[in-house]
Amino acid sequence: MTPNKETTKPATPRSSPHISLNVLPENSPFQIDQPTLIELVEGKSLEKLQEHGGVDGVASALGTGTDCGIFPSTEENIACRMEAFGSNMHKKQQQTKSFFHFFTEAFQDLSVMILIVCGALSLGFGIKQHGPKDGWYEGGSIFFAVFIVTVVSAITYYRLERQIFDKLSKVSNNVQIDVVRGGQVQQVSIFDIVVGDIVCLKSGDQVPADGLFVHGQPLRVDESSLTGVIDLVEIDGQNPFLFSGTKVADGQGRMLATSVGMNTTWGQMSHDAEEQTPIQACLNKITSSIRKVSIAAAFIVLVVLLVRYFTGNTTDENRNREFNQGKTKADDVTNDVVGIVAAAVTIVVVAIPEGLPLAVIQILAYSMKRMMAKQKILVRKLSACETIGTATTICTFQTGTLTLNQIKVTTFCLGQEPMEEGTASISLFVVELIHQGVAFNTPATELEFAGSPTEKAILSWALLELNVDMEKMKKGCAILQVEAFDSQKKRSGVLIGKNIDDTVHVHWKGAAEMILAMCSSYYDASGMVKDLNDTERMKFEEIIGAMAASSHGCIAFAHKQIPEEEYENLEEQEKLEEDNLTLLGLVGINDPCKPGVKKAIEDCQNAGVNIKIITGDNVLTAKAIATECGILRPDDEVTLRDVVVEGEEFRNYTQQERMEKVEKIRVMARSTSSDKLLMVRCLKQKGHVVAVTGALISEAPALKEADIGLCMGNHGTEMAKESSDIVISDDDFASVATALWWGRCAYTNIQKFIQLQLTVNVAALCINFVALVSSGEVPLSAVQLLWVNWVMDTLGARAALAIATEPPTKELTEKPPVGRAEPLVTNTMWRNLLAQVLYQIVVVLTLQFRGESILCTTDKINDTLIFNTLVLCQVFNVFNARELEKKNVFKGIYKNKLFISIIAITILLQVSMVEFLKRFADKERLNWGHWGVCMAIAAMSWPIGWAVKFIPVPQNYTMNV
Repeated sequence: MTPNKETTKPATPRSSPHISLNVLPENSPFQIDQPTLIELVEGKSLEKLQEHGGVDGVASALGTGTDCGIFPSTEENIACRMEAFGSNMHKKQQQTKSFFHFFTEAFQDLSVMILIVCGALSLGFGIKQHGPKDGWYEGGSIFFAVFIVTVVSAITYYRLERQIFDKLSKVSNNVQIDVVRGGQVQQVSIFDIVVGDIVCLKSGDQVPADGLFVHGQPLRVDESSLTGVIDLVEIDGQNPFLFSGTKVADGQGRMLATSVGMNTTWGQMSHDAEEQTPIQACLNKITSSIRKVSIAAAFIVLVVLLVRYFTGNTTDENRNREFNQGKTKADDVTNDVVGIVAAAVTIVVVAIPEGLPLAVIQILAYSMKRMMAKQKILVRKLSACETIGTATTICTFQTGTLTLNQIKVTTFCLGQEPMEEGTASISLFVVELIHQGVAFNTPATELEFAGSPTEKAILSWALLELNVDMEKMKKGCAILQVEAFDSQKKRSGVLIGKNIDDTVHVHWKGAAEMILAMCSSYYDASGMVKDLNDTERMKFEEIIGAMAASSHGCIAFAHKQIPEEEYENLEEQEKLEEDNLTLLGLVGINDPCKPGVKKAIEDCQNAGVNIKIITGDNVLTAKAIATECGILRPDDEVTLRDVVVEGEEFRNYTQQERMEKVEKIRVMARSTSSDKLLMVRCLKQKGHVVAVTGALISEAPALKEADIGLCMGNHGTEMAKESSDIVISDDDFASVATALWWGRCAYTNIQKFIQLQLTVNVAALCINFVALVSSGEVPLSAVQLLWVNWVMDTLGARAALAIATEPPTKELTEKPPVGRAEPLVTNTMWRNLLAQVLYQIVVVLTLQFRGESILCTTDKINDTLIFNTLVLCQVFNVFNARELEKKNVFKGIYKNKLFISIIAITILLQVSMVEFLKRFADKERLNWGHWGVCMAIAAMSWPIGWAVKFIPVPQNYTMNV
């Protein structure tokens, strides 16, 4: 179908890394390539479309007929199109990343790169100094540590990718789509749509691909999922451009698919930007700070040692000066300088927490697994596990989340009187009009239909209570024109013609206050038409208000018979009559709150999380439900003006007014999806971490914009799920609260491990720095320091994971949210770790300089004692990490068998290292007395950890890492 009028719009250039086909391959059966198809549709240029022969020309270039579709519709033809233009799957649906991808990605970490460089230097220096037989230990140990960390990290990420992929494949909506192939209409999976398919579209359908309108009734399409603006776009010959993910609100027709999968406009939008989560940003800041400090310390050590060496202030094992100007051989100088550089490199090696990201991954993975296994929560992104724990505000809609989504008609008013006995006392003429309004002004034909829960409730009521005969109504009247439900105007309309007398009638249905404003009269039960003056209008407003105050939504029906001459004008205007209507009746619908929702909201509020309802209901209904759920309280009446607003009022504020009032708002009624998106942006600008619930296509932009998008799985569209971070499979707000507690639990467990890890790194860095600067000797070799790091990075991470197996505690639900600006390393953590660091520094340096005389041991035994004591201090300090603030760190420990097992395994490995791998560690075996000393010194970390918690620290942080 060629457009009958040409209009030109500026084309939007587009380049995408996901488009695999840029030019047509040789011997291609198609005469048009993918970039050209994208430019045609996304640019919305009728002029360029005409250059290709219009829609018919494009179809011909794709080997498709606009009437018969793909021909022949063989498997080979379909496969050829998939190979040339791709499949109709987004990146997340196509395939998981390989193990090798995650393995190579792990090597790209800056800390790993620095360790590899240090390992290479250490290997070279070691072989030069001690020969190949003994010189490979330190460099080889560094490479081994790097290999272990990268492999374990890659395995963890790969398993998570597989786990998420398998879960997503189960919840993906494999929608069946009508297409024309080989001249026959047939149903295929939405994932099997290919470029060139002729797709049949009707009201309520989601557009499955980008394409061009071919023929049929003009379509009205909701493009809010792409633009964020609620506006129905007319699709016809003048504007034939259709986009994947949009929804057909009205009309039926056929489209030619021109782009599928990642080549569609939605496919490009759904590509996740690599945005850092709050914890990732903090971890990067911590590791960056540690790198800078360690490199600075290494440089200072290098300068000090070189100055001491070349000024003759260092001696060898025989107390002879190592450097005598003009006398020391060049080869000896080279070896000594290499040793000095190796000592400086040790500073860098010991300070870098290479296992920190791995431990964080494992903790988040465990939280994700628990949420997915037991809590009916599907986590689509691993980072969402920690981000949800930092949420300060949750914006939710009510139907199906706060309420049961079991809408029923509970009240029917005709005129100003409730009709409690059905239609027995109502004029037959009025009953017929009500039957028409219900039967035709709906997308339904029977109880099973494509419509909202409200539509289903009204239709059920009409069939069961009013005895509407749908088939009889359809035979007696013909639909002339339809105005689909408009979410901004909150109404829908239909124009029908009665076959028996050729009269034309318009029926409107929608939000009661909207329909009432369109009426100038009303019917009473006897069928009399009465004037709707100001007094009568006020009475109707009171009835509507009373329904809303009792948590009832109020739907109104209105009617008008159209004179023949007015109908001809309507045909020209293509707009339904909406003035001087006669009110038919009011229907009250109720959707009760879910059990447990009020308690979940109360828990969230006690935890400092703000809950906001964003709904399309009127203000009174929204207030009533918010009060029933506990979001509004009786004492809020004083400040209700700032607490409850309408969407139109909010969007009409100036930017400054919005920023001033957005935090006070708890209920936004009569709002659209674009209002929700606007609120999310304002809250993020105010520094809030925002979680948003949604299920509709139009809510996809708000779900993507939020820090955490929560899609309601039962009624959520595929577009909403793809835009979300977490899918709540039971659509219950209590599950949202559960995800919040598990997120907080994961965040706290990450803090516990960071405290443990920083204690090791800071202590080792300070010990080596002080020892090297003061004496030129290191108490611990690179191999020993890497062992300490490995114990904490690998086994310590497992210990932290063992801590993570403990479910969220009540204390977590009583703490205020962390938010976006709070540091990951708090004052409490600094207090705890600095106490342990100072103790370990004092102990190790005392043993380094006075250990031989105090304990009456040899130099080799003393070095082993230092190594053993430092490792055991870390093992005992793991117990302190179980609680950041509580003094009793042993409470409930006997229940956590995994934790006890990991501690036991760590101690056994340390015994093996000291007693059986002494050559590798370059140390001597210890007797029972020595082990007792080491254990006693390490055990002192417990009373120190207990005592230091009596020291108060300011809640507002001063040390921001």
